[in-house]
Amino acid sequence: MKRFLAMSALAGMVAGLTGCATPYPPAPVSAANSEYNYLVGPGDNINIVVWRNPELSMSVPVRPDGKITTPLVEDLPAAGRDSTTLAREIEKALAKYIRDPVVTVIVTGFVGPYSEQIRVVGEASRPMTLPFKQNMTMLDLMIAVGGMTDFADGNRASLLRLTPEGSKQYSVRLRDLIKRGDVSANVELKPGDVLIIPQSWF
Repeated sequence: MKRFLAMSALAGMVAGLTGCATPYPPAPVSAANSEYNYLVGPGDNINIVVWRNPELSMSVPVRPDGKITTPLVEDLPAAGRDSTTLAREIEKALAKYIRDPVVTVIVTGFVGPYSEQIRVVGEASRPMTLPFKQNMTMLDLMIAVGGMTDFADGNRASLLRLTPEGSKQYSVRLRDLIKRGDVSANVELKPGDVLIIPQSWF
């Protein structure tokens, strides 16, 4: 009888620990920035079109150091710039060699800057890094990583977010969102968010 009571007490303690909410405040439901512009990152492909100069038009990769090299333009920084800004900088560089260059930059193979990528660590089926997309939500992210493992404690997951005041951590209810279909647990993401999914106690 004593052993049964001891086991019951231990089970109650474990259940209490696993049922405890995270010490973080809930993540804000809305986080989208209507003024968000995609920034070029290492690994992106850049399609450069120079009007009336097909010999200068080509597709080039953004190197790991964030720079690109094209005919007449060497080691031009590209990472962290939007396509319009990069086009103007290429025009400025080409102006030394041709008159009034007109450049269009089209980004393909989106990766984005490291600082804006979304990361998922812990008990995700496929932990990974993903490029941020406008209006991206937690549900979109969980579909991309294939959900959680059988060992995940989804309702103790947290979202680490960088803000102008520093890093903040929020609680998210992944189990309610995925297993119970509770759309109130769905939240929007911001560039650079890190989702941490802990392992269950049992």
